[in-house]
Amino acid sequence: MTVTSANETEMGRETAARATGGSNDKRALVLLIAGGLAAHALLAVLGLWRDFAWPAIGLSFTLLVLIGERAGRIVPVRGRGIYERTLAFGFPALVLLVWQLAGDYGLLNTTWFPQPSRIAAGLWDLTVRYDRFSGTSLLGRPWLIPEVYAADGMAGVWKLLSESHLLATVGRVLGGFLLGAVPGVLLGVVMGMNQTVRLMLDTTLSAIYVLPKIAIFPIVMLMFADPFGEAPKIVVVALAVFILMAINTMAGVRGIDKVYLMAGRNYGARGWSMLRHVILPGAMPVIFAGLRIALGTAMIVIISVEFVRAKQGVGYITFYYWEVLNPEKMYAGLVVVMALGVLLTYGLQWLQRRLMPWQR
Repeated sequence: MTVTSANETEMGRETAARATGGSNDKRALVLLIAGGLAAHALLAVLGLWRDFAWPAIGLSFTLLVLIGERAGRIVPVRGRGIYERTLAFGFPALVLLVWQLAGDYGLLNTTWFPQPSRIAAGLWDLTVRYDRFSGTSLLGRPWLIPEVYAADGMAGVWKLLSESHLLATVGRVLGGFLLGAVPGVLLGVVMGMNQTVRLMLDTTLSAIYVLPKIAIFPIVMLMFADPFGEAPKIVVVALAVFILMAINTMAGVRGIDKVYLMAGRNYGARGWSMLRHVILPGAMPVIFAGLRIALGTAMIVIISVEFVRAKQGVGYITFYYWEVLNPEKMYAGLVVVMALGVLLTYGLQWLQRRLMPWQR
């Protein structure tokens, strides 16, 4: 009875402490919101808001971080997911809103920093417009697929999609990513398990890794009969991915806890069995971290290559509209690049969840 009473007393104290802490957080939340609004109102009344707009906006974002932190302390467990999604998607939306208002009120030079509404209009124009001069479009006009398929079959559909800047970039990224990631992982596993191979190749890979891939692109072009075709673009992406994956996989294999290796040997794991059941699962988190970095690097490399040597691709249209001083469509191209990066990363995370179910 004494132990039970002591436990109940301790639980009561913890409940009271949580209630007090929640009350303090709510009070602080109200004060932070009121303080931010009061600061903006005071500047507006004094006629100084435009002169101190950017410091006021900076102060508001600082207060927003504090408000989000306080709100996170009082959000119940069942509402945690909504709270986290609100922060993840609400903050970018707020940044876009501030950007729009800053342009509307003359706080930004809209010639070079057009409002998001103008960028969205430029993106829509890129999406629906077909460039008859170059024979290209952003998406390849998928809305015409039923009509073209009825007239020309799959050959006509493929010809229609081949005009797409987006599909051209995606094809180069995925082709180079797969071509570089698979052998990179294999070599990284060998380097992680074999000291001789690691000593032979580590310095060489480190030296090649720091080379700007756009600088060696002309050399890669000379390796092919058609230097202006797709092969050099894909290979230079593959080279960047290969080196990253070899280094990351080697680090992942070498970082496996020796206890797991000993346990595998004690249970009879040797050779392929050890590789499949111990080494690869143990190194998988680092490998997927490397894949995510390599995917971003692949995007950076292909956009850079399309800047300088391409007549089709998202990088090409982005650079083209910079050259003709059309910032709305230039930013629209950058939006497409960012959206593509997010979608490919989500796809990689989906694959990671399927291959690593023990981390769910």
